[in-house]
Amino acid sequence: MFNHLRRSINSFTVVLALAALPILEARGETLPAELEGVDIVDHIGDRVDLDLQFTAESGYQVPLRKFFEKGKPVLLNFVYYRCPMLCNLVLNGQTAALRELAWTAGKEFEIVTISIAPEEQFNLARAKKKFYLETYGRDAGQGWHFLTDWQDNTRRLADQVGFKYRWDAKTSQWAHTAAIMILTPDGRISRYLYGIRYKERDLRLALAEASEGKLGSIGDKLLLFCFHYDPEARGYVPFARNLMKAAGALMVVFMGFVITFLFRRERHASLPSGVATVK
Repeated sequence: MFNHLRRSINSFTVVLALAALPILEARGETLPAELEGVDIVDHIGDRVDLDLQFTAESGYQVPLRKFFEKGKPVLLNFVYYRCPMLCNLVLNGQTAALRELAWTAGKEFEIVTISIAPEEQFNLARAKKKFYLETYGRDAGQGWHFLTDWQDNTRRLADQVGFKYRWDAKTSQWAHTAAIMILTPDGRISRYLYGIRYKERDLRLALAEASEGKLGSIGDKLLLFCFHYDPEARGYVPFARNLMKAAGALMVVFMGFVITFLFRRERHASLPSGVATVK
């Protein structure tokens, strides 16, 4: 029992460190030994290999390309289904943001969740999918895909998107960081969202950005004009330059209306009594 408790404490410590990894890196602080070989390396703009094969919940192999055929942006994340802590926190945080999002997986975008543990089989993926679809509360069975490894392709894909993970013998767990990736419909890496809690606005803007203008309302496009992704803040923040441009444009329009109104009023006042004005 003591060994089990000690392992649980070690696991919890590692989880806290992994969740704080983006903050530690941003501050330039020395990483603890448990985080060696665990990281996210930015590969924005790179294209992933869509021909990599994975095992679907059905037990059959499918190419990654299958989930990009509908021309929609794809939310990609790496977990493992027997993970006792961090993976559940990532999936819970992701699902909470998805529930707030007006768009639904399978309609406006796709989700691909892949296990990093080579020993995990499709039955685990199927059970995890059932649980999170029920938590999601929407008809997204054809839009959220839970996959397992096939011929070490998980490692290949993870390397392509810069998701670094390793087996930690001390805790008997896979050590990895907390992040989700947003990919364009043609398989290019568009955005990383870090942590275990995700803002609905960040997720919406990242998907709209990845869709290259095909997803989102005029309001979303205006938000993308006024907000930009700040790597240090790990989220979308107001873009001062664009806000100033927008404010300047509004001021010009407003002044135009004021000048036109004053000109017409002065013109009307200067006309002799009884003379009609032409509008």
